[in-house]
Amino acid sequence: MRMIEIEIEGKGKALAKLDERNPGIREAFFQALPMEVRANLWGEEIYFNLPLQMQNENPSPTASAGDVCYWSPGPALCIFFGKTQPYSPVNHIGKISEGLEIFRRAEEGDRIIIRRR
Repeated sequence: MRMIEIEIEGKGKALAKLDERNPGIREAFFQALPMEVRANLWGEEIYFNLPLQMQNENPSPTASAGDVCYWSPGPALCIFFGKTQPYSPVNHIGKISEGLEIFRRAEEGDRIIIRRR
């Protein structure tokens, strides 16, 4: 099982388990790690631009708190931490397993480091 660590500088770390729903996207993302990005917020969603342009595999119009998803129009990685739903379909690649609460403290422009775990 693939795991990642998401650190919001000065605010904490979260862990996510990557899953099998969109294996091509998940693997391309995992192989591109580590990366440093800047936070953007939209409702109860944090997202950040990715240097990976991929086609949708199995997009879904919905998300739940803790979902880690790839959004192809960005391209961006989205982490849902509340009731906000995707702007348009997303490709689920994992779920936050620890530390979901740190995303509530995130602010626009926060430095985020994503690493393999």
